[in-house]
Amino acid sequence: MNKPLRRIAIFCGLLVLTLLVRDNWLQYVQADELKEDEHNRRVAIERYATPRGDIIVDGKAITGHATTEGDFKYKRTYKDGAMWAPVTGYVSQAYGATQLEAIDDGILTGNDDRLFFRNTLDMITGRKREGGNVVTTLNSAAQKAAYDGLKKQGAKGAVVALEPSTGKILSMASYPSYDPTAIAGSNEAAGEAWNRLQKKNNPNDPMLNRALREVYPPGSTFKVLTAAAALEHGRYDSADEKTDSPLPWTMPGTTTELPNEGDLPCENATLREALRVSCNTVFGKIGSDLGNDEMLETAKKFGFTEEQFVPVRSSASVFSDDMNPSQTALSSIGQYNTAATPLQMAMVTSAIANNGKLMKPYMVDELQAPNLDTIEKTEPEEMSEPLSADNAQILQSMMETVVEDGTGTNAKIDGVTVGGKTGTAQHGVDNSENPYAWFISYAKGDDGSAPVAVAVVIEDENAVRDDISGGGLAAPIARNVMEAVLDSRK
Repeated sequence: MNKPLRRIAIFCGLLVLTLLVRDNWLQYVQADELKEDEHNRRVAIERYATPRGDIIVDGKAITGHATTEGDFKYKRTYKDGAMWAPVTGYVSQAYGATQLEAIDDGILTGNDDRLFFRNTLDMITGRKREGGNVVTTLNSAAQKAAYDGLKKQGAKGAVVALEPSTGKILSMASYPSYDPTAIAGSNEAAGEAWNRLQKKNNPNDPMLNRALREVYPPGSTFKVLTAAAALEHGRYDSADEKTDSPLPWTMPGTTTELPNEGDLPCENATLREALRVSCNTVFGKIGSDLGNDEMLETAKKFGFTEEQFVPVRSSASVFSDDMNPSQTALSSIGQYNTAATPLQMAMVTSAIANNGKLMKPYMVDELQAPNLDTIEKTEPEEMSEPLSADNAQILQSMMETVVEDGTGTNAKIDGVTVGGKTGTAQHGVDNSENPYAWFISYAKGDDGSAPVAVAVVIEDENAVRDDISGGGLAAPIARNVMEAVLDSRK
């Protein structure tokens, strides 16, 4: 071969080698990056080329699919979308995905690595890829009772119900809500719906999951945690022991008296009586006497200060670590810096109802392959033990007195033992805004176990201030949710 031909051959060989290196670099090194690139339309087209698997409640799908025109063949649909949106989240051809739709996207689309063998077999046989299912722990009757109760109030709010013995989430409702079907497509109508839902255009913020992402001052519902701290740290041994509680009581380091809500029998009241009528002075002084460190220790055992993953992320509830005695007193009655998600207060109630053991909350029971084989099963997991069984039972007896003969009588269920605590939490500058109405509760079955614990919060900006109370606004919703769970177990 003469010299010019040899040079051309070498040059062509280098070009081929460069192409091979580039091709392998794209296929193996940059494959994942290109696959996830938001500008790679082929990935999006493939994503919507087949129907997604379903999200399941009580054995039935609460999701579906519909065909569309254009490059994307299928879009997601939802049954009773507004009711289930805090559980499912949304998946949209234009706006991505959230919550279970995002977390379990691989299972629902069929792209999860755990489906590799099945997908390989389908490729060989020419069968179309299918998505798997996400089976939830939710109870449809409880969810309907929660959502309908919030909707009837017509105010912002949230409900969370747990199964204390396992941590299963039975209900998670938020109001106002939205229908994810409206934003599932990529057409003009979906864009208009999306714009209407944004907080800048809709101050009610219907896309906010208030059950997990909003933190509220818990008000007097927090007193059950303060009572738990007093029992656990040996300040009191029983529910009927008189407390060291002068009336009036001036907060340490100040000249300010901590007021009660009315002329209540709070002077040296027992723990039971103090919880029954909701004495600020008793529980404020208990918290101040315990001190910031011991109150914080107990709050952390119940889950405060840490985000929860159910598997959707829940905001961390707040109890501060640098408060003086008077600030600790206010925090111990659910005011000052103390703030909690509805999930957190359901966890507090659940631990008390479960004889002191707090189970990790979760709402995905199992992940299924397209042929319904189980890919992953969630096993109940103990998260902590905030209080002993003996102290939990003391606190149960106190909460049951609240419902039987105290501020929580609207939660009574005929023939059922119910424990609860009301809360009316002040907020706004100088408490200028309408307070939040809270109610936490549990119900016991015939065997003495507690199959459900509930937390309800209502924020009604339009109500007459004097008409707002946890017992009046929130307790009836909690009662209906508990009844729904009890009825479903029959």
